[in-house]
Amino acid sequence: MIEVKVPELSESVNSGTLLTWRKAVGDAVVRDEILVDLETDKVVLEISTPAAGVLSEILASEGSEVQVGQVIARLGDVGEGVQKSPVTQLSPPPIPQPAVENKTVPERSTLANANPKATKPTTPPQGQGPGAGFLRPSQRRQMETAAPSQVSPVAMNPSVMPATAVPVCGPARNERRVPMTRLRLRIAERLKEAQNTAAMLTTFNEVNMQPVQQLRQRYKDSFQQGHGVKLGLMSFFVKAICHALKQYPVINARVDGRDILYHDYCDIGVAVSSERGLVVPVLRDAEILSLADIERRIGDFSRRANALQLQIEELEGGTFTVTNGGVFGSLMSTPILNPPQSAVLGLHKIQDRPVAENGQVVIRPMMYLALSYDHRIIDGREAVSFLASVKEGIEDPARLLLDL
Repeated sequence: MIEVKVPELSESVNSGTLLTWRKAVGDAVVRDEILVDLETDKVVLEISTPAAGVLSEILASEGSEVQVGQVIARLGDVGEGVQKSPVTQLSPPPIPQPAVENKTVPERSTLANANPKATKPTTPPQGQGPGAGFLRPSQRRQMETAAPSQVSPVAMNPSVMPATAVPVCGPARNERRVPMTRLRLRIAERLKEAQNTAAMLTTFNEVNMQPVQQLRQRYKDSFQQGHGVKLGLMSFFVKAICHALKQYPVINARVDGRDILYHDYCDIGVAVSSERGLVVPVLRDAEILSLADIERRIGDFSRRANALQLQIEELEGGTFTVTNGGVFGSLMSTPILNPPQSAVLGLHKIQDRPVAENGQVVIRPMMYLALSYDHRIIDGREAVSFLASVKEGIEDPARLLLDL
């Protein structure tokens, strides 16, 4: 028997949740064939078979939490008897479905709803309409001589009418309970940790995007032909961020106990939205990357995030984060820190607005910038100056190339 174990993940991840078994008990497998998907706090990993054989036992069901080093399956040689474990013999309990009650509508009500005019009497029946409750002497004598069982409640009291069943109408009010994924739980924990720990404050500025847009329009074709990737906006912002971090290094630092830990490098986390949630892969040594390298790596992060192919190492670390809510139409927001980092820059929607230039009102493509920072180690002067430096780099891209 060959045991299939949960592999070593990373120093900060010790467990995961099994998602989907790709093979069933009795299936033949080859070496390095994907056996099951494992969801961690950060990514979804694929556990492969260590050798060829037959899947003889499954020791952990889908949705169960497993630890690093735990045996989750066993492989046998081809031709060996298959031994089904209790996990594989147990079928998941049926999901209870809300009971649907069929309301039978009386024929009288159905016809009345379908065609009210067809059932509307031309003359009021006896005991109804104007004068209801007044009985002629002959009618009164007939009621007094009739047997009690022959007298209807309507005849005794015309105001008492038989109850008619009313169909229950209205939209369905169903509810669903879905457990949060490990990634969503981890995001919630980290965001709440940042809110509870850091003294967060946000400062704003706005930037004229016309210089960068004109530069992109002028060189986009030659840039793509020469580098095989499109020239986007994020690469300019990453360059401007790295340039500003060198001027204000405390923005790139973090709290470590009673110390401030400074970083001489810029590992920029770029928030990427995937189908399973928000992930933040890190651009290592972004300060030495070219515009083409930045665009190439960000594009690769986006593709692999949706394909669930990011590695844990690519999501760890980072000294500063940038997030772009403008791609979803956000005009302004206050981003939350990505702990243990001390600052995060939020980009927003580019919108044509009237601004004053040289004493005249002109229309320019403007974007709001929002810098959230940890006020425990970053003063307002440094935060505002850092954001102004990013603004200058975007409005005058030559400063980034000349390192001014």
